Order: sequence, then structure tokens, then C-alpha cells
Amino acid sequence: MLPPSGPLAGTRVVELAGLGPAPYACLLLAELGADVVRVDRPGGGTQLVPPERDALGRSRPSVAVDLKSPAGRDVALRLAERADVLVEGLRPGVTERLGVGPDDVLARNPRLVYARMTGWGQDGPLADRAGHDINYLGLTGALHAIGPAEAPVPPLNIGADFGGGALFLVVGVLAALLERQTSGRGQVVDAAMVDGASSLVTMVYGLLAAGAWQDRRAANLLDGAAPFYGTYACADGRHVAVGAIEPQFHAQLLAGLGIDPRVHGGQLDVAGWPEQRARIAAAFATRSRDEWAEAFAGTDACVTPVLGLTEAPQHPHLTARGTFADRGGHPEPAPAPRFSRTPGAVRGAPRAPGQDTRTALAAWGFGEDEVAGLLEAGAVVQAERGE
Repeated sequence: MLPPSGPLAGTRVVELAGLGPAPYACLLLAELGADVVRVDRPGGGTQLVPPERDALGRSRPSVAVDLKSPAGRDVALRLAERADVLVEGLRPGVTERLGVGPDDVLARNPRLVYARMTGWGQDGPLADRAGHDINYLGLTGALHAIGPAEAPVPPLNIGADFGGGALFLVVGVLAALLERQTSGRGQVVDAAMVDGASSLVTMVYGLLAAGAWQDRRAANLLDGAAPFYGTYACADGRHVAVGAIEPQFHAQLLAGLGIDPRVHGGQLDVAGWPEQRARIAAAFATRSRDEWAEAFAGTDACVTPVLGLTEAPQHPHLTARGTFADRGGHPEPAPAPRFSRTPGAVRGAPRAPGQDTRTALAAWGFGEDEVAGLLEAGAVVQAERGE
């Protein structure tokens, strides 16, 4: 595990292991330089892939702690005493029942930022209900607006889980750390995916209020209705993305496709959009995706190829920027954003639950004999994979 490097170097974070957005938030904090220790359950939890391939588990060590035992709970509380931030993504009330809730931790460390990641939030009628990205997104109006007219389409799990969840959690943590410099006190950050996902469609709600957005799919400027903002199939079955919103960009799009603007009609003539879309689709269908990408290269027509996950890391622009990093022959996104003086970094491969129990606890101030005693009592576990 590489030493901390980045603008958050010197910031200590305890992560109570969970799924999805909380691990992603802690990944971001770790690769921006924070010293993050992940507290896993002995044996780990639900895994979609083997730990060594779980990209969300990289860049921070893992200790396995039995939080249901008094000694294990004390380990977590002592880690929190030494931390600036604690992140948990469990259901409301779970950490309180375990004895590591906000009151328990802030009593020992009043400067701690206690960050909570849930789907529905810490309160409200649905707070105790299960859910996933599609459910949280569905409640906000955002999912209703995405997809063809026939049915909504879930945008993977980047809308509520990672966009509305993890990124808002990180914003909350950073804001609370900044405020602490003035007040000297920590606080609880309640990051709910329904709140963050709702915030992400602030502009759309503004357009709706102004009468510039219809509350149905495939009827608006940015939802695929406009022929100059959407995707088109090419002769090889692959697609291009078109985002020629501004008039000057739209003019370059038509020129590149060989379409006479006088025949095509006005760009904002909504009644003419179906005919315009058919005309543009027919043009794109005459050549392959990569031929069109080359034809529009160097223009401002806002035409780009729709790349697959295996293709994207090889694109010259992303290669030049180092947007992806290679890990064991497999591409993974590199840390973002970039910093001029204190760059972040991928600090290590994903760790199995409890793989670093001995070394990580030692780095956080636990004595060797003390760790040995905790291991013998079963309060903490060292995974067989070892160091």
C-alpha cells in the first residue's frame, strides 16, 4: 500500500464496510490522499466479484472486526478516536445498536465528522425500507425522465448510488471538515441518495417550472426527442452520439452529413423533429461508426463514437490524459479530479476483508501484544491471505 498522496494527506478516515456508494466515497477519499482504514466484518460481506477484483476496494487496507463483541466494538471506537471522519452505509439505527452510533463516537471524539450514507435518509416513512438505485431514482422524477417514450430505462446505478449518493457524501464530508476549522467541532452528515439524485435534476425542475420541459419522456431537448441530441446507428450496427445544440454546431453537423439546411428546416421546429431525425438517421446509416468519427474529427459538430467499456480506455484522448490506469492487465478509472501540486494516486490493489488487520491496527496506534490478544479473543481477524 503506497503512502498517502494528495490534498487530503493527513486526514484519517474510518470506513465501516458496506456496499456501493459508501465504498466508492471512501475510495475517492483514499485516492485524494486520506488515510482510510476499512473495518470489515470477519469473513466479509456480500461480494459481486472476488475481493481481488473489486475495484471499489482498492487503495486502503482492511481490518476485520467483530463489532458485535465488546472488545471489537472498543476497537472501532478507538479507531474513531484517532480519526477525522467515520463513514458508514448501514441502515438507520444499526450503528446505534452496535454501540458505534454518532452519540457513542462523538462523545469520545467531538471533532469527528460522522458521515452516514443511505438510500432513503435517516428519517422519513421509507427510512427503514430496503432499496436500490432504481428505487431511489424512481422516487425523484429523474428515472421517469430517462429513456424512450415506452418505458423508463435505469442509467446503470450511477444516478442515485454513485452520483446522488457517494459524490454528495464526499461533498458533505469535505464541507464539514472545512467548517470544523472554524468551530472546532464535528457533526453528522446525513447523505441520502434520494436527496442527492433529486439535486442532480435541479435544472430539469427549473425548466419544468418555466414551461420549457414536458413531464414525459422523449419530448424534450435533452431526452432524445431533439434530432440534434441523441444517438444514431451506423452501417456497422454501432452508434455515434450527437450533441449539436448550439446553432453553429448544428450547422456543422448538417454540413458533415451532406444535408441541405434549407430542406432540413428550422432547428427548433419541434413539429419537424421526427422528419429531421429520420433524415439524420438515414445519413448516419450509410457509413460505419469509425468512419463517421473520422469524418467529424477536428470539427465542432459534437459527434463522437459511442465506445464500449473495452474500447474506451484505448481512445487517444483518454490515453493522453491517463484517464484509465492498468491494474493486472485490466483497465480501471484513475483518480479524479486532477491537482497541480498534490496529485492523488491509486495506492494499492483491492484487499480481502481482514487482510491488513495486524499492520493497519499497528499503524493506528495499537500495540503488537494488544493486537495479538484481540486476535486470540476473536475480536479481530487476520485473513489467511496475509500481508
